[in-house]
Amino acid sequence: MAPPSRQYGPVNRSKSEAVDRSKELGADFLQLDAADAPPGGLTQWLARRLREAVADGRLPAGTRLPASRVLAAELGVSRGVVTDAYRRLAEAGQVAGRGRGGTVVVAGPVPAAAPPVPRPAPVIFRADPDPEVFGHLRAAPARIDLTPGVPDLAAFPRGAWLRAERAVLDGLAAHHLGYGDVRGAPALREAVAHWLARNRGIRADPDEVLVVAGTAQALALLGRALGHLGITEAAVEDPGSLGARQQLAHWLAATPPVPVDAQGIRVDALRATGAPAVLLTPAHQYPTGVVLGGDRRRELLGWASEGGLVIEDDYDAEHRYDRPPVPALRAALPNQVCYAGSISKLLAPALRTGWLLVPPRLRDAVLDAKRFADLGNPVLPQLALARLMESGELDRHLRLLRRRHRRRRDAVIAAIRTHLPGATVHGAAAGLHLMLTLPEELGRSDTELAAAALAVGVKVQPLSWHARLPYPPGLVLGYAAVSPGEIEEGVAVLGQLVRRAG
Repeated sequence: MAPPSRQYGPVNRSKSEAVDRSKELGADFLQLDAADAPPGGLTQWLARRLREAVADGRLPAGTRLPASRVLAAELGVSRGVVTDAYRRLAEAGQVAGRGRGGTVVVAGPVPAAAPPVPRPAPVIFRADPDPEVFGHLRAAPARIDLTPGVPDLAAFPRGAWLRAERAVLDGLAAHHLGYGDVRGAPALREAVAHWLARNRGIRADPDEVLVVAGTAQALALLGRALGHLGITEAAVEDPGSLGARQQLAHWLAATPPVPVDAQGIRVDALRATGAPAVLLTPAHQYPTGVVLGGDRRRELLGWASEGGLVIEDDYDAEHRYDRPPVPALRAALPNQVCYAGSISKLLAPALRTGWLLVPPRLRDAVLDAKRFADLGNPVLPQLALARLMESGELDRHLRLLRRRHRRRRDAVIAAIRTHLPGATVHGAAAGLHLMLTLPEELGRSDTELAAAALAVGVKVQPLSWHARLPYPPGLVLGYAAVSPGEIEEGVAVLGQLVRRAG
């Protein structure tokens, strides 16, 4: 199918406009300048330039050429020069007149296709995954995608979002379309402050909120800011998110692993690393799903009050089913906790919107890192999101998601009981994923199991990606974005593969 016809401005111009245009030095269209034509050869010059543009792809099939009188006015030549040049291309079968549709490019030389350069397929399930692994995994085709980290994207509130955008545009002053505050739109920062107070127990002034492009950017900004302060190490949970660890490792010299048990991170092991900072997921540890226990929480806050810095990744705390809410660490010790959250697990990762709160000593360095990264997030999506937050639409959407995700969580647990009875389920009380540990005598590594599953159309993540310390083999399964029927089918496939391996 030919691409849509291209437009080159309004056709109807006043005589004065045409005169003014004739004083300009050439046309924007193909950067044509009649001064380049040889004496007496305007038509031949223009026809040749048009042919060259068709031949080299600057004017692909379907492109609408400027109206003859418009191009003539821009070049300061007679209209007959342009119409004659167009006629020559029409006779050669390169353009065609389409009445009110104008003159359109219909054909051009097709260059010989270069021989394809063979590229080896990426080895996705390696024991030491590189930073490109998640991109490779997302691109890999599969019938059933059980990878973690994605909410039910089909439930995105399109109607509410469109209403919010229309309301924002209806009331938007012209100056709001310029460069805004690098910290984010004031309306969204205020809405986030209210949201955190209601849902996470965090009291923050809107001026403390920095709008970022998701948690990934929050970690990148923190990594840069910590480096400026001379902090080159940040400990990480083990097992813990491979993606988050890779983000920090890009900016810092070391990310020592700290073991996680049934109460969360082991603070004694954290102290033993000597790291001055630590990245945590305390409300729903990734990937084990454990909640940082009360005694362990007090021990951690004691470590932080002695000068340690906590980076709190609150990535999916709003999704809970069978347990009460857990207050954020930031609420207890704001001067020692950097808090990162986003709407990736609530609305959609594609919106690339999140927020970051940092202690006063880090604020200027983080703000500078954001300023020199991108000058701030796009404003219009921020204002639409602020409207959803303040109107109650986002709360209603969260209640709907909890019901849908709970049904899918129940479906994946039931399927595991039927098809993987030897597996142990972890972290099912909240979140959008659960972790499976498999018997040590599995007979193959979990990366081999994940590769075998992908080969038959089921996509999962091996647990070993997220662990550097010794840990049982396992899988991390996401269930929010697939139907109960797909969950049943996918887990049945995994059960068959595990039985064959045993």
